[in-house]
Amino acid sequence: MTLLLTIFAAIIATVCWYRSSEDKMQLSFLSLMFWGASLMWLVDAVFAYIEEGAASFAPSAEEMLNDAYLGFSVIALGLIIWLIRLLLADPQGKLRAALQKKA
Repeated sequence: MTLLLTIFAAIIATVCWYRSSEDKMQLSFLSLMFWGASLMWLVDAVFAYIEEGAASFAPSAEEMLNDAYLGFSVIALGLIIWLIRLLLADPQGKLRAALQKKA
């Protein structure tokens, strides 16, 4: 479940990055981060299959729910990291303008 969620997030981020004319929002970083997470979960699934066999592909409902929570947590953490990086880069200068306006 975690692998599927991160793959879907990676596909969505990649399509958004590909459709944008400029990478002002740093969607390429978000896309690469989700693809890296997907690769990590794929390696985890391969090693689980090597150790447990076909039983690793028949999880219980509780295990699937835990994997879903983990997948959504990974996606949320990736989005938070992307947002912090975006705010620090401030590509459109809005944060800088707002801070100068207050001062």
